[in-house]
Amino acid sequence: MIERAATVTRNTLESQITITVNLDGTGSSNLNTPVPFLNHMLDQIARHGLIDIDIQATGDTHIDDHHTVEDIGITFGMAIAQAIGDKKGLTRYGHAYVPLDESLSRVVLDFSGRPGLFMYADFVRGHVGTFDVDLSREFFQGFVNHAFVTLHIDNLRGANAHHQIETIFKAFGRALRMASSGDQRMAGVLPSTKGHL
Repeated sequence: MIERAATVTRNTLESQITITVNLDGTGSSNLNTPVPFLNHMLDQIARHGLIDIDIQATGDTHIDDHHTVEDIGITFGMAIAQAIGDKKGLTRYGHAYVPLDESLSRVVLDFSGRPGLFMYADFVRGHVGTFDVDLSREFFQGFVNHAFVTLHIDNLRGANAHHQIETIFKAFGRALRMASSGDQRMAGVLPSTKGHL
């Protein structure tokens, strides 16, 4: 079996990030970023996506968390794209609904080769602790731009911003797990009538 894993390092004047992913893992994570709430959300991706994730990141959080969160999304997208490989035998599409108490989110993902984020989430407050809720969008925008996926995110209901964001990340992990899984009946075949993704 071909190993579906990758390590990507991305260093800029704003952040220094190294990410290793294994798509056929057990959901283990080693997360070392300066944004505690993001660590909590990344752990949801690992556990619910059954993806092993190691992230070592520093950044200019003395300014704010924006650059670091966005750049982690970018680097994570690059690592996923490398681990996916040529997409032959790929399920390609994934979806999930995830509840957490009063909150409910739906995420649908396509390894289309066409970056696109369509995110509809009306968060009930602007911060969860010190985490700016707008940064969840920045993470996913960075991800889709570099994983070359189409991603639809809908928070369908919620009265607690922590719950809203957590259901999104859990559903994303589940959708990513489904989309990145192999389809035995499509072994060696690209899942596209165009012959290109």
